[in-house]
Formats: sequence, C-alpha cells, structure tokens
Amino acid sequence: MPTSYSLDFPRYHGAPPSRGAIRTRPEDFRVDEFLSYEPDGEGEHLWLQVEKRGNNTQWVARQLAKRAGINPTDVSYAGLKDRHALTTQWFSLWLPGKAAPDLDHLGEGIKVLRAVRHGRKLKRGGHQSNRFTLRIRDLEVTGDLEARLLAIRDRGVPNYFGEQRFGLDGGNLQQADQLLAGNLRIRDRHRRSLIISSARSYLFNSVVAARIEGGVLDRYLEGDKLMLAGSSDLLKADSEEDFQAGIDAWRYHPTAPLMGRGRALVEAESLAMEADILARFVPWCEGLERLGQVRERRSVRFRPRAFNWLTPEPGVLELSFELPPGTYATSVLRECCLYRDASQSI
Repeated sequence: MPTSYSLDFPRYHGAPPSRGAIRTRPEDFRVDEFLSYEPDGEGEHLWLQVEKRGNNTQWVARQLAKRAGINPTDVSYAGLKDRHALTTQWFSLWLPGKAAPDLDHLGEGIKVLRAVRHGRKLKRGGHQSNRFTLRIRDLEVTGDLEARLLAIRDRGVPNYFGEQRFGLDGGNLQQADQLLAGNLRIRDRHRRSLIISSARSYLFNSVVAARIEGGVLDRYLEGDKLMLAGSSDLLKADSEEDFQAGIDAWRYHPTAPLMGRGRALVEAESLAMEADILARFVPWCEGLERLGQVRERRSVRFRPRAFNWLTPEPGVLELSFELPPGTYATSVLRECCLYRDASQSI
C-alpha cells in the first residue's frame, strides 16, 4: 500500500492555463438543483425547495426536522450541496396526517422558496441535474484559456470524484487504511459509509488517472466495458457495433471500477491495466469485499452541458454549466484553472 495519497490526479488537457480563487464569497459558487419530475400536490410528504447560503445540507435537514417535530430520518434530500455556496435544493418531510409546519424564520441563510405535497419521499439521487454558476476571482491567465474552455466543452473532462470526498488533506484515506485492515471500528453509520466511499473513490480515480497517463481516456481498450450515455447501463457484451465510433460520438463511455465483490467485467488489455493499478491496493480491495461492497462500474468521463463562459469584470471569469448527479464541478474547474479555495481560510 502507498504510505501517502496524492490527490493531484493528472489533468486530461494538460497544465491549466490560468490561476485564481474560488468561493471568495458564497454567491461566487451558485448551485441550483433540478428535479427529474414535479411533485403532484397531494400526499404524506411535503416537498420543499430551499435556498441556503453558508449552510450544509445535513444541518438544514436537522433544522427542518426540528421545526416540523419529526425524526431527522423522516427528512430526505436528493443530494449534498456545498456549504460555502449559494444553493437551491429540494427536501421532503414525511408528515402523515399532519399539517405543514411554520417554515418562516428557519435561520440565517435559509429560505423556503416552494412547498408542495407528494405521495412519495424524495430519494437520494432523485434529481435530474445541477446547474452551476461559478466565478473565479483574481484571475491570472498564463496560457490559451479560450482554447482550453473550448476543449472542455467539446472533449469533456475526467469523471474524478472531487477532493471533498477524501477529507481535509486526504484524512479519510488514512482512516480507510485502518478500517479496511480491521484495525478500526466506526460506530457512526454515516461516517463509516463516508470512509468506505472515500477508498472506493480513490481506487476509481487511480484507474482514471492511469487511462489519462496512457492516453486512453477516450480510447477503446480490448476488453473494455462500456456504459451507455445518459444512463448507468452497460453495453451488452454481444454488441457488434464499432466501439470506438460510439465513444467518439459520445454514445458510449469507457468505465472504471468501484471496487467490491463480484466479477471485474472487463477482460484482456483493459483487465491487465486495471489489475496493474489495483495490485498496489490489495488490502483495500480485500477489505471492501469483506465489508460487503458490491463491485460496480462508473463512466471515466463526462461533458458539461450548456457550458458557457464570460468575463463580467476585469480579473473575473464566470463559468456556467449543467451536470448530472454524481459528477463534480471541481472536475471542470481543475482543467481550466489552478485554483485556490478561499473558503478554506475562513
């Protein structure tokens, strides 16, 4: 096993042609969550569209539970949103036979924008997309920024898990070492799940990094398992299509593993490449199997939708784009800018 864990994974498009600061203020990192369908207006669950500024999702969920007089487990949300940001997202409260609570004055930086009933709770990952509007301040352009932004728009970016998954200075990975070796017990279920997820994410990122270094992020390797665009479905093995043509047309994506029990699914050249990377992490792979994780596949790349940029004032770059659930805005940012997160010094 490595003795330290680098989070500076290789970039797909090379060294960033600019540098600057993100999250200088919450409004510089705006995220708007969009549902895949609208609540129908009737049912035991009260769905809330909430605007929050400077608060994390779990804290807001606890405030909603407290105000409604319900158990925190009866509050659901589609996904976690950044604390140091201005975000809108949806929550649902299970209120069988109960009237809607007073949701005014929930606290500084929290505002309910909409409240509507629905027959089912909001499920994790139950949103269609997130819309980002990000401002990079103190911008210093050191190369051809316009060409880089065009490359991101047309060729996409690696589907890395963001650095927040690994904790401050990669601290979650040190705990993963102990947990997966059986030397650490974590009683808190949420914390335990987070540590396990950080290990699976790091292994995935390591395979993606190897594909970038080998120049095959967007190339078909013999034995690859491809994912159909816009879904989590894998291409059937008996397909006779031109795999590389499908990748070039963004119909399919190469994948990398989320480790756990089960078959590798890849073969030949693809299996050999993954096995070479994962050989350095045998205790983690064995630990994940022992803890009952199920092996899955995840796309190695994505393209931000509706990707646009402008310079609203000197020294500021504004990016706007839409991402599906489970992808990270920082994967877009790091390809065009060597950024400093101003919120970490607060």
